[in-house]
Amino acid sequence: MNKLNYWIIILHLILSGCNEDYKVTPGSYVGYLYTIDNQEIPFDLDVLKDGSVQIFNHKEIVNMENILYTKDSLLIKSPVFEGYIKAKKTSFGLEGYFINNSLDRKIEFKANPGHQRFKLKNDSKNYNFSGKWKVVFNPEKLEEYNAIGMFDQRNSKISGTFRTTTGDYGFMEGVSEGDSIKLSTFNGARSYLFKGEVEENIINGYFYRGNYNKIRFIASRDENYELPDPNNLTLLNNQYNNFEFSFEDSEGELVSYNDLKFKDKVLVVQIMGTWCPNCLDETTFLSEFVSKNNHKDLEFVSLAFEYANTKNRAITNINKLKARFNIKYPILLAQFGTSNKVEAQKRIPSLKQVVSYPTLIFIDKKKNVRRIHTGFNGPATGEKYENFKREFKELILKLLAED
Repeated sequence: MNKLNYWIIILHLILSGCNEDYKVTPGSYVGYLYTIDNQEIPFDLDVLKDGSVQIFNHKEIVNMENILYTKDSLLIKSPVFEGYIKAKKTSFGLEGYFINNSLDRKIEFKANPGHQRFKLKNDSKNYNFSGKWKVVFNPEKLEEYNAIGMFDQRNSKISGTFRTTTGDYGFMEGVSEGDSIKLSTFNGARSYLFKGEVEENIINGYFYRGNYNKIRFIASRDENYELPDPNNLTLLNNQYNNFEFSFEDSEGELVSYNDLKFKDKVLVVQIMGTWCPNCLDETTFLSEFVSKNNHKDLEFVSLAFEYANTKNRAITNINKLKARFNIKYPILLAQFGTSNKVEAQKRIPSLKQVVSYPTLIFIDKKKNVRRIHTGFNGPATGEKYENFKREFKELILKLLAED
């Protein structure tokens, strides 16, 4: 063996050894994202033997893509959302950042082997937060808005979510410790932390979104409180008799509301974005409905309002979503570069305003708008989600039965 071949073999062995050194050991980890004032947003994740990653939030399992190893780091990507984790293996686990390039966000990330999302510091008697709470975010400020907190507590462990007029905050889990409550969630896109203290059945606390937003909230028990009817929040503009749209699909083909394919058919239009977790929940439901119900006089179309800063990236995100959920109806690119709702309304002036992503518009066979449903109560809301599914099917069948 000559010297050149010898050193090639030695170099290969060294590089192979290095590759193994920075591969992540399969097992359970607790991941942490860090807020604007260095609070931890914990979440559970498993690295499987095949290199795939799963994130857990109570009943929710988020399947991420297989870990991608680069020269000196690793990437954990969502199959749908644009954000990704870029990290290195360390002596304690993983260390790096959760990155979203389009939003120019970079959140510190760490992960340690373990199972316990929140570590309890004492064995004192814990307040029971179970029940329904009226929640006010940003109280006494211009940006004030109401929500409903829905919590279920077993011993010190809490699960639940928050419902707002635009949708829910997904599956959350956490703990009650003494008079404090902590809840967190991370699904590959949104990273939320709620921390509060209860006194005389009033919770005062803070809601953190990643490292870019922190707002105060106050909550009180109220089993009778309800949010406004989601069917009365978004209205058709008085100047329009129909809901009009005309945008290109991901193949560059123009699709319009008055196309022949929609003539004399019931049409459901979804206003959404591939970046939006509530839109993903709604899209999952719609895609499953389409695959199980073959109504020849029923069509669906989605209008995507993307914050991706280039058209190509926006189309890539749309195609990822379609492939992941085997979506058989067109998703049209209505806007890219911003998801701003004021700008969105300019693209679809048939509506007075865009209140929420997502929004569903139900159009009958004569092109009359029969209902506009704002926001989405996903699987985390339990009974509300089941009610929506039932009402959706009832309305579709009613519209199909009409001449």
